[in-house]
Amino acid sequence: MTLFRLLLLLVAGATIPLHAANFNVRDFGARGDGAGLDSPAINAAIEAAARAGGGTVRLPAGTYLSFSIRLRSKLTLHLDAGATLRAATPAEGFGAYDPPEPNEWGETHKYQDFGHSHWHNSLLWGENLSEVAITGAGRIDGHGLVRHATYGSGARGPAGLGNKAIALKNCRNVTLRDFSILNGGHFALLATGVDNLTIDGLRVDTNRDGFDVDACRNVRISNCSVNSPNDDAIVLKSSYALGEIRPCENITIANCLVSGFDVGSLLDGTFRRTVERAPDRDGPTGRIKLGTESNGPFRNITITNCVFDRSRGLAIESVDGGVIEDVVVSNLVMRDISSSPIFIRLGNRARGPAGTPIGAIRRVSISRISVNGADGRFPVLLAGLPGHPIEDVTLADLHVVTRGGFTLEEVAQQPAGLVNAFFLRGEEPGATGPRDPFAVPLREKAYPEPSMFGLLPASALYARDVTNLAVRGVTIAFEREDARPRVVLERVSTATFDAFVAPRPPTGATFVLRRVSGFECHRCPGVPNTRHDTADDMSF
Repeated sequence: MTLFRLLLLLVAGATIPLHAANFNVRDFGARGDGAGLDSPAINAAIEAAARAGGGTVRLPAGTYLSFSIRLRSKLTLHLDAGATLRAATPAEGFGAYDPPEPNEWGETHKYQDFGHSHWHNSLLWGENLSEVAITGAGRIDGHGLVRHATYGSGARGPAGLGNKAIALKNCRNVTLRDFSILNGGHFALLATGVDNLTIDGLRVDTNRDGFDVDACRNVRISNCSVNSPNDDAIVLKSSYALGEIRPCENITIANCLVSGFDVGSLLDGTFRRTVERAPDRDGPTGRIKLGTESNGPFRNITITNCVFDRSRGLAIESVDGGVIEDVVVSNLVMRDISSSPIFIRLGNRARGPAGTPIGAIRRVSISRISVNGADGRFPVLLAGLPGHPIEDVTLADLHVVTRGGFTLEEVAQQPAGLVNAFFLRGEEPGATGPRDPFAVPLREKAYPEPSMFGLLPASALYARDVTNLAVRGVTIAFEREDARPRVVLERVSTATFDAFVAPRPPTGATFVLRRVSGFECHRCPGVPNTRHDTADDMSF
């Protein structure tokens, strides 16, 4: 702190921080030349800051080749503009990443992937910390990180690998602000059991997951751009990684871009679109999602003012026994969407202890959504299970332009390639010959993706096992004529459609109701105002 700055603060009556110490990593031997290993010097600077009671560890402009960096409490790691923290590889001969620590929770490590169950095998990691920040205009380059890792050695490489850019476990009061991440490995950020987490202004361009926020409370994610064509961009989870059920709650996601451009083309500004599919053989991922790990509850979630570009749509999934409730989504713009614009799934994968129950999804409000260029195979899709309906869902002020272009005959035949067996994970894909086009398979245990159902009989909205569904001010348009019904409801109770606007199919019905009770339609062009207390098999 300069003398002039100090005098200004004193004149203004400001409180001078007691721990304003700065620790330049070059003073501890870091070279920043991209050739020598600098993580020992960076860790030495961090330890010096910890001994001093806290402070800022600064990386000036340069390239710092590193293995694991161990964060400490009351620490800010600041990456200056022009500074790159570059993940080394064990093959470069410098050493290795910290080994994955033992998961003390016994068999619960089986209920989520290896990557979710360990934190120390990362470029930057912290456990049981408080008052931690990573800031600055610099970059974290995960060059030496892997997208997969497992115990010991084997087909996926030797021990000593790192598979996360940043991993935080059981921390509180954490701030991540302004830096960028390129190729973050399995996770650009894995935050598990972190309370009071602020993520602001990050630019992430990565080869697998962007932000995984697992069993965290009081989280604010804002003003971030996350490009992740091969996996999810911003995903909330509630797993058994900490050996117990812990909620993911009080979360706000605001003013963010999520996308599925080619890796690296967000940060370099080219926004390339040459890669057409993610490794799961569906289109680019890059979305906001709740789930798939969903053992514990999700509560009080707000998602607002976000852009989805060349990605899958919004996904809300409970398949491992968790309860998702009180979710408000508003003001989303989506373009070039490769799956359902909105996908809400209550399933029974039950990846958890014996006796894991079927969970619940309730009180979800989604409004003011604009979608352009959605894949015509996938309507807005809500799918619960018999006896376990999704409850209390409102869809309001949605405008969807879909590519359309399908018929019920194609649904009945299920042309090859329209069922993605990748997600069935042991379930039989079912016959692909002629069948009742409205007999959509249950897929109770399947990994939740819209493509697991194949081509659906509805072109705008398909809802099954739902109670208290309100659809208001929804407009659907088609780039190509689509002959399927616009709306198909099955085992739905209490459904209200008000000002639902869609062109009538060239043949057939706008609405198909199968085992539906309490249906009302008002101010829907081409469809008379109507109420049906029960409708076992009705089309109009």
